[in-house]
Amino acid sequence: MPTDTAILELESLTAEQAIAQLAVRSPLIHCITNTVVQNFTANMLLAAGAIPAMIIDPSECQEFAAVADGLLLNVGTLHHEHCPTYYHAAENAHRFAKPWVLDPVAVGGLTLRTEFCRKLLALRPSIIRGNASEISVLAGEAATGRGPETQMSTEQALAAAQQLATHAESIVVITGEYDLITDGQRTYKVSGGSALATRVTGAGCALSALCAAFATLGGDRLINVASGCWMMSRAAEYAAQHAVGPGTFAMHLLDGFAQLRAAP
Repeated sequence: MPTDTAILELESLTAEQAIAQLAVRSPLIHCITNTVVQNFTANMLLAAGAIPAMIIDPSECQEFAAVADGLLLNVGTLHHEHCPTYYHAAENAHRFAKPWVLDPVAVGGLTLRTEFCRKLLALRPSIIRGNASEISVLAGEAATGRGPETQMSTEQALAAAQQLATHAESIVVITGEYDLITDGQRTYKVSGGSALATRVTGAGCALSALCAAFATLGGDRLINVASGCWMMSRAAEYAAQHAVGPGTFAMHLLDGFAQLRAAP
């Protein structure tokens, strides 16, 4: 069980240092993600300073595991035929000691994805990123959300997230009105962002890919992943200042990432 329940605030300078490190490292991130968000996820990784690879053939996934720096598994448009590809990709990431992220979209509401994501936990995802409902379900609590939506607050899911992080030996990221990032012992809070992000398909899914990129950096992985959440929040604030609606928000969100990456 967690021994330190204090919630820490991530310092801007710390996050900026991680962003600069990401731009220098330019990690290659293998994204097996849902079909709705592939283009946006790839563009966001490029804007942030990482390199996306959207490889889905099972034989190529196995070959690519040794090459990629990190892996994202997002079950948003999961089909039963996809499950072996997802599972073996996670197996290979685990075998090659590459960080991998599980994005358990809509677990609790549908049986296939719920049972499959619970099976994936045995492969020790480096990071689990979801909303309060999704995280609570993976921690063993009852479902309370509607797919990617949730009626729970981020704070309400913190105890479940800490329990899940400890049990799965993972970093758990709860996103919502603010983000909480925990390894079961320490917890960081990232505030800010924009409500417009909830009106754009794929912002949360793209954040999961960003977490995979930041997980490849050297140093404290918890702080690095929190820095990825900080980058998303600051980019969303930039986008909200320049947007006139959700369409232009999505465009300016990419610009926000590029601005942060290029900042001295």
